[in-house]
Amino acid sequence: MTSRLVDELDHIKARFEAGDAARKLSLLRRLSTAGITDAATLIRFHEMLLFLLAYPQNAALAKTVAHALDSVAQRVARLRSRCADLTACEEPEVSGITGTGLSALFSYPVARYLSQAHPSEVVIDWEGYTGQARLGSTLPRFIPLLADDAMVEAHPPYPEWLDAATGSRNRTLRWLIDNLERLPLTGDQKAELYDSLELYLRWDLDGSPAARTVTRLAARKLFYHRGPLIRRSQVSLENEVHGPQILIRRVPVREASRLLALARDTSAVRYRELHGFTHGDPEHMVEADLGRGVRVYVCGVGPSHRLPLRAYHAGMFFKNGVPSGYVEGISFAEKMEIGFNLYYTFREGETAWIYAKMLTLFHQLLGIQCFSVDPYQIGQDNEEGIESGAFWFYRKLGFRPVAADVLHLTEAEENKAAAQPGYRTPARVLRKLARAHMVWEAPGAEPGAWDRFEVRRLGMAVARRTRSHYGANAVTARSVAVRRVAKALGVSEAKVANVPDLALMLDLIPDLERWSGRDKKLSVEWLRAKTAADESGYLRLLAHHERLRRELIRLGSQEE
Repeated sequence: MTSRLVDELDHIKARFEAGDAARKLSLLRRLSTAGITDAATLIRFHEMLLFLLAYPQNAALAKTVAHALDSVAQRVARLRSRCADLTACEEPEVSGITGTGLSALFSYPVARYLSQAHPSEVVIDWEGYTGQARLGSTLPRFIPLLADDAMVEAHPPYPEWLDAATGSRNRTLRWLIDNLERLPLTGDQKAELYDSLELYLRWDLDGSPAARTVTRLAARKLFYHRGPLIRRSQVSLENEVHGPQILIRRVPVREASRLLALARDTSAVRYRELHGFTHGDPEHMVEADLGRGVRVYVCGVGPSHRLPLRAYHAGMFFKNGVPSGYVEGISFAEKMEIGFNLYYTFREGETAWIYAKMLTLFHQLLGIQCFSVDPYQIGQDNEEGIESGAFWFYRKLGFRPVAADVLHLTEAEENKAAAQPGYRTPARVLRKLARAHMVWEAPGAEPGAWDRFEVRRLGMAVARRTRSHYGANAVTARSVAVRRVAKALGVSEAKVANVPDLALMLDLIPDLERWSGRDKKLSVEWLRAKTAADESGYLRLLAHHERLRRELIRLGSQEE
């Protein structure tokens, strides 16, 4: 009975014709008194509720869905009391349901954050732990006399030692983090020490505000879907980019800090970490209202966590207050490698439209003209991308493969589809199509300028130069590059010394000292912009410094 009702709800959840709201409401009311006896049905019901909360048809439906989500904790407790197998609730696609939990290996910054933000919920998971030797080389510095046991005994009972030192197993993680923080080491060194322990953490989400079931922003005004969703065929990237400006506001620091904490939680309960959430800069966050109930919060990272060459931005987006996915942009001049991740729950929603709005936002915020999609996103070493046909999602939006052979294969597949209604590209062909980056260039962009460019090629050119000129000594290479570039640009070394990696890259340019005074001045401004409060100026300066841009594209497009 319950399974049939869930099937019916699944069938109409993404339909928005007349009468669909009443049918959804009727099914939800019937399900409110129906028992759920297995984890699989609970998971399906939970994900449908989140979808319906993000895509409601009217206020009555939104209210009923919210009440149904409130009952999930009781349903989980009931299953647990009956000894039902809940391990399926810890799968990455669906983890984070209230009343369940997960075990994961987190980096030091995230573990430190969790120990502070959720101290009663997150503990070290000792089950199956095999890193006793690593504990033996680390813990004696924190626990007096432990060395007497660790240095000679084959199997010291480290959890018992930690219990004795902390008084409670629930406080062990916080105790360990506090002791690491007191060490006279750099942040990177502390992270290396913690990461070497390979400690899995167990997160109990019973009553946790981080559970996906309850995590949401207060929606200022719900957007009700009173008609069909926007389909991919109705989306034009060109029209969106040249459409009305997106409304943007600066987020106050305190609010931005709360949003970053929510983003870290929302990612962590899905076994994910994102550089931009772990090290996000609350001083420079913006909120963008994309319309149709979608809001996105975008920020960069502070100078100490920036990439050496590229600029980094990350954002989390919400649909009617429900966390729905995140976006990551890694940029150089006017080119961005964009990673768009819509959570599994919402893939029947307005995915293409939201994606188009994200590109429009970065075009507006940062001046991006060329968007690139990494092969992983379209299926390289990513079977989920192959199964979903991700390549065609991007292709039908106007992206093109940069490799000539892949483009030729793409056109051949398009001809087959035109000649054979219902034709689907085989998985083996999709894997071939996923071999190369895909790009979309906004109107006015220089066609093909970035097709062969890879920032990795710049890095490898510097590595080869460091090996051949400086005996593979990176310290010497940086020092010499700072001196040479400062001299070539006619400025003091102090103006170059805080961006030594950029100096290494500029030192690859053979005629830098012969550039015009104007080009040199713009280059110095560009170097300074890398450490500015926000990296948007760094991107725009390079995009408009024609000579420097050309040289770096040339260097980054050369194969060894």
